[in-house]
Amino acid sequence: MQFSADFDPSAGGSASRPLKNPGVTFFHLAFRSLALFTYMFGQYFSSSFIGIFVFVVLLLSLDFWTVKNVTGRILVGLRWWNYIDDDGQSRWMFEARNGDSQFYLSKTEISIFWSALIAAPVLWVIFLLFAFFRFNFQWLILVIIGLCLSLSNLLGYLRCRMGRTDNVASTMSGMANAYMRNQVVGNITGLFSGSSRPAGAPTANMGADPHNII
Repeated sequence: MQFSADFDPSAGGSASRPLKNPGVTFFHLAFRSLALFTYMFGQYFSSSFIGIFVFVVLLLSLDFWTVKNVTGRILVGLRWWNYIDDDGQSRWMFEARNGDSQFYLSKTEISIFWSALIAAPVLWVIFLLFAFFRFNFQWLILVIIGLCLSLSNLLGYLRCRMGRTDNVASTMSGMANAYMRNQVVGNITGLFSGSSRPAGAPTANMGADPHNII
């Protein structure tokens, strides 16, 4: 499969530069790094769980959108997206540039892209185990959101690279979109209404437009 005509393979410039798109590379790392940092150290700066929760979810949402719609197509020449067909069915597409356009990609940026894409879900799995075994169920909800969003992007781009679609990637992507939307809306509502816990969190003692994805 190939990108549509509006994706110019020569937009990146010369292939001889190690980082042809430093700004794009920065934002590929920035939002997920801030989300992870806030999750790990946010309690040292704020005692408000709901504030930390909403801030991390917003960072994860920005990361999900940026990686899905911008950094993937610029840094590695891949894109996954969905659209509604004439029958009202949601169709998931996984695309890759043709071989000739790979000349315009930077090997350094490709390595950074895939390293960050793989590292994020691995870290969220580690946090998931810690939260589960410590019975921190409120934090567990936040970790699940981070894992779903990062894993859905990873699965989507793996399908792009392999050049075919599957139900696993599309299902994960759909779940991530729906879950992220519900959590963001619910927790922002809770923030303004003075709620002390995120929407959907259990009560527990603490100890066809590719750009429209949200």
